[in-house]
Amino acid sequence: MSNKLTYEDSPYLQQHKNNPVDWYPWCDEAFEKAQKENKAIFISIGYSSCHWCHVMEENVFENEECAKILNENFVSIKVDREERPDIDKHFQEVHMLLNRRPGGWPTSIFCTPQNKPFFAGTYIPPESRAGSIEGMGFIELTKLIAQKINENDEQLYKNADEVEGFINHYEHPKEATLLKEDFYKNFLHQVKNNYDPRFGGFSVSPKFPQANTLNTLLTIDRLYDDKAARAMLLDTLNNMSKGGIYDLIDGGFCRYSVDERWLVPHFEKMLYDNALLCEVYTKTYLIYKDEQHLSIAKSIADFWLNFMSENGLFYSASDADSQGEEGSYFIYTYDEVKQALNDKYENVDKVLKQLGVTQTGNFEGKNIIRIDADAPEEFAEIKTILQNIRKDREYPFIDKKVQTSWSAMMLKSLFILGSIDNKYNKIAVNSLNELLKTMYIDEKLYHTTLIHKTPKIEAFLEDYAFLADAIMSAYKYTGKDIYLIQAQRFINIALEKFYKNGVWNFSDMDFETKAEISDNTYTSSVAVIIEAMFSLSSIIEDEKYAHFAFKTLEYNSYELARRPVLYPKMLEQVLRYTKGERIIKSTQDNLSNHIDKLSALKYPFILLKSDSNSEYLICGDKSCFSSTDDLDQLDKLIINSI
Repeated sequence: MSNKLTYEDSPYLQQHKNNPVDWYPWCDEAFEKAQKENKAIFISIGYSSCHWCHVMEENVFENEECAKILNENFVSIKVDREERPDIDKHFQEVHMLLNRRPGGWPTSIFCTPQNKPFFAGTYIPPESRAGSIEGMGFIELTKLIAQKINENDEQLYKNADEVEGFINHYEHPKEATLLKEDFYKNFLHQVKNNYDPRFGGFSVSPKFPQANTLNTLLTIDRLYDDKAARAMLLDTLNNMSKGGIYDLIDGGFCRYSVDERWLVPHFEKMLYDNALLCEVYTKTYLIYKDEQHLSIAKSIADFWLNFMSENGLFYSASDADSQGEEGSYFIYTYDEVKQALNDKYENVDKVLKQLGVTQTGNFEGKNIIRIDADAPEEFAEIKTILQNIRKDREYPFIDKKVQTSWSAMMLKSLFILGSIDNKYNKIAVNSLNELLKTMYIDEKLYHTTLIHKTPKIEAFLEDYAFLADAIMSAYKYTGKDIYLIQAQRFINIALEKFYKNGVWNFSDMDFETKAEISDNTYTSSVAVIIEAMFSLSSIIEDEKYAHFAFKTLEYNSYELARRPVLYPKMLEQVLRYTKGERIIKSTQDNLSNHIDKLSALKYPFILLKSDSNSEYLICGDKSCFSSTDDLDQLDKLIINSI
């Protein structure tokens, strides 16, 4: 028998509609019931491609005893963190406050009947493991909480009041610090301390790609010719692309690697990771001209276009699991690969070795395709053979939600990639039109929907920020003024809804959550809207947008100076502010016909603006410095003007 999630659009909530738990979506009815019946509230937050969310569903939410306790003593609420990032951000702060460490998914929150949280965890197994409350299993924990709520335990309610007080208190910066170019030196020092010199990346296992750190290293090398920044960037990109976290067969990157070598991933693929990595591989190719980087950027884009899109709109994620096992779609047995290659290649043993395929395997007795050294000469053909093996398998579940923010990230990457191959520019233009048609209705922007459904959840700061940034990229790579009008509209709304005196809220809905300035799961929406405002200000010559961008940087300057490694995207904007932009003005024909060379200019903070000038005019904030008709002279002239 289905529960109340059966009426929801979210694919994640739909996954739980047949649990024996009497789930509610996030709604007034649930909270009114909790208060009326004096029941504790259990809030479970996850997303459709989350492996440990599936494990908790199987072990806890399908467990009849667990479900009976919840149904008798709790009001249980399911939240899709991709559909409601404002709720998720709020309760991640609760988890950090209560546990003094970051949370994750699934997120398990217990609240009083008045919806004041007092306990936060992640995955909780059904049975207890140890004597401490952290080791309590779900059955023991929920029985204890139900008892304390029934007894109106004074300490529990006091703790809940204290948590609410802390969460509702904004920490303001201690002081403003002068924005300095030298912030990047502290960033490099901190990145070097985290860097893995053997396999690249900036942590021990588990390893996340950290695309924003890589992008900022690229910016630093472009500005200062920094060999250390270049080495960390290129070594990481090259190690990640050997196979494992990067899918050598279908293309695209998995969310993270559980080992330090980037070999064994959690196999889910997220739109935001792939969009950000497509951008960094493309920009790295433009500067260093390594064809392998361009190949990877195109494979990311092509994977999403071929597997994860419909009608010009991008799906949000694909799952790690299929047929009840993690990674079963992606991995291969030694025998099936050898048999598939045996009839075509005389040197099959050598090819198997090059592909990292062995009888013992590199993942639970099977093989993740990985090329540590030279790829087989016939790899393009081999890849097709290995793709054909996968075609007979069940494809992982695809979450077909469309999200404005994540889609906009991919649009920006496609516009940059389109400066090299114009087909991606055309795809980006079409996809941007489809996204606006789908998510901007009656002058109201929405956050998410399913394809062919009407969106219901209004946009958050991240949607306005990433969309405005993508639209500014559309202007840069097409020269069409309509994009300036659209970007200005969304930035104006964002300022009105979310900004006050240097501080940005993430949401104006259930929780007025303060927007993060750090780049965590993906890029800070605050840093992205700063970028969009700087660009818009320079192109339309309206200083108010630059003023708001500066005030935001100034408000956060103390943290930026002290721990820039946490804020790579915002550090880029500090460098942009201190070093200055350069605007290249010329006819639109000149700009469009040579967009590949203009995109490959070394200086990172360049905007393009069409006018009647037949040469290439190099301008700054309030003046122009020089002009030339020789594209090969632009780099030198720009550097001399800095």
